[in-house]
Amino acid sequence: MNTPVEPATQNRAPAPPLLQGKVVLVCGVGPDLGRSLAVRSAQAGADIVLAARSADRLNLIEQEIRDLGRQALAVPTDITNASARHELARAAMDSFGHVDVLMNAAFAHPPYVKLLEADLDEMRQQTDLNVLASVGLVQELADTLTARRGSVVLINSLVLRNRLPGVGSYRMDKASLLAAARSLSIELGPRGVRVNSVAPGYIWGDKLRDFYAWREANGGATVAEKYAEKAQQTDLLRLPTPDEIADAAVFLASDFASGITGQCLDVTCGQSHH
Repeated sequence: MNTPVEPATQNRAPAPPLLQGKVVLVCGVGPDLGRSLAVRSAQAGADIVLAARSADRLNLIEQEIRDLGRQALAVPTDITNASARHELARAAMDSFGHVDVLMNAAFAHPPYVKLLEADLDEMRQQTDLNVLASVGLVQELADTLTARRGSVVLINSLVLRNRLPGVGSYRMDKASLLAAARSLSIELGPRGVRVNSVAPGYIWGDKLRDFYAWREANGGATVAEKYAEKAQQTDLLRLPTPDEIADAAVFLASDFASGITGQCLDVTCGQSHH
């Protein structure tokens, strides 16, 4: 019987120069996927605008990108706010003169509750971040993306495909985000702008590892047992890393994907087939 094996997350080869000379705006720069989107884009040759609520984290990743020899601008912001989105776009334009790529990984995960019991006002607030913020960002950047024949990559989720209970409101948001990406592709395609999505499964990074460690410390299954349980559901018998998901986004943002728009690429190590 094949045994799931935890992937190495620190030994991946540097990204090839697929984004040389481009400016990438990355929103939702968290400790796992958001950081990987920024760092892998920088390794691919891009200068980076970093956006998230946590200034401390942004500053650390800004320095990491500068250490790679690329320019970086950290903008602490709340992208659910229309004025903040406008100021973010203005800051990017003031610093770099243009934006070639938008990558948005910002999201809020609702509590695990049945739709029949969900608080609709709370759902509306989550939708502001999970769906409407992405649309608002594209509205702000549409002109510069058009001028640069740029691209948009929105981070979606495997929740689109699975039957996991208790995530109805999150599934609704991600289905709406997919519809938004497709509609934006239809509207921006004639202007030379491509819009695609990446849908990760469980991401094997610090956030998930720490969550499993917390459950183990509170009497639950061990980290290794939980990893094996999830990995057994995939064809590769492992979970994807943040860098692997980021590399899919880098590819979709690059000229190597010049004929691809309106699509959603699953990065799940085979947990879903689409």
